[in-house]
Amino acid sequence: MDQGLQSTRLTKLILLALVLGIAVGFLIFEFLPLQAAGFASAAELLPTIFLRLIKMIIAPLVFATLVSGIARMGDLGTVGRVGVKALGWFLFASLISLSLGLLLVNLLKPGAAMHIALPDSTAHGEVTAAGLTLKDFIGHTFPVSIVDAMARNESLQIVVFSMFFGAAAAALGERTRALVDVIDAVAHLMLKVTSYVMLFAPLAVFGALAATVAKQGLGVIRVYGVFMGEFYLALLILWAVLIALGGLVIGRRVLHLIRGVRDPLLLAFSTASSEAAYPKTLEQLERFGCSNRIASFVLPIGYSFNLDGSMMYCTFASLFIAQAYGIHLSAGQQILMLAILMLTSKGMAGVPRASLVVIAATLPQFNIPEGGLLLLLGIDHFLDMGRSATNVVGNSIAVAVVSRWEGELP
Repeated sequence: MDQGLQSTRLTKLILLALVLGIAVGFLIFEFLPLQAAGFASAAELLPTIFLRLIKMIIAPLVFATLVSGIARMGDLGTVGRVGVKALGWFLFASLISLSLGLLLVNLLKPGAAMHIALPDSTAHGEVTAAGLTLKDFIGHTFPVSIVDAMARNESLQIVVFSMFFGAAAAALGERTRALVDVIDAVAHLMLKVTSYVMLFAPLAVFGALAATVAKQGLGVIRVYGVFMGEFYLALLILWAVLIALGGLVIGRRVLHLIRGVRDPLLLAFSTASSEAAYPKTLEQLERFGCSNRIASFVLPIGYSFNLDGSMMYCTFASLFIAQAYGIHLSAGQQILMLAILMLTSKGMAGVPRASLVVIAATLPQFNIPEGGLLLLLGIDHFLDMGRSATNVVGNSIAVAVVSRWEGELP
């Protein structure tokens, strides 16, 4: 309840900051045009601080959440066929979500109308030509030193090390239980730190929108409205695809499943947190007919490895930002981005607005200005509501599918 109340309060503050930011920016743009540049420069300090705080938590958060998640799954050899089937479905659903986001953002091109100038530090760097090659991707993937990777926030290298570390901890079993407990505590600690960082979000929203409107006027708001509409259209298409895929396995009962989880779905939507809906989702899945053995095993893993809505958003938002800056990414570069997001989006369950962290870690690897994240900060809560609800839908279908494969769904 406290989490829900805190989320509601933060939502109201973000909404207030959004309105105030637009209003103040418009007043500056209309009545003090000569001061607009100076005001925007000062206002941008607020989101700059917020971005630095977000980047501050990337390395420990990725390491702790991923290691604890893998270690608590147990060795794949002992997890057995249920774990293999669940992970197979998660990877398949992840690929569908990321690919669909990639396809739709290229078709809809929501950022193409913004025409934002590149920052000076990037404008002279041949952005299109300096994209990630396969050799660069390999270099970014495998760390020379985990300390160096953490110091430079090389999130993909941290993911690779964490996967090895977590698998080794799981293989050693009881001998590493105390260490895994400590790392799990660190994960919860970093989630708490993240919640503190998010308290600064209203100020960042105010600064980001006030600066943007002061420089560009209210015309930029129309682009945000178009982006939100197109993203929710993309989510509806993803829902249809996931429900259709689930229907291939469990038949028409998939529609009863969606109706059955409508309460946790609405809870996730209203709080912008799929974690808040976890207990109710588990309860409704058991009422639907999924065995407790399957549901209690697959659902927690899904919350770490099967965030369908969040993954679609990662590709959709990353390419939106590239389009806004006029940066062209080749098909090969976009596929590499998809591969990076496939890995970096794992193990981030329970992180408020985790997609911001994932996108912030991905943009620099393609020479896309990190400041582009601020373009979406003001409306991110509304986008997170849809992402969270989609995560609940995806995980519910995953549990039902694995239950049917195991012959434990009547």
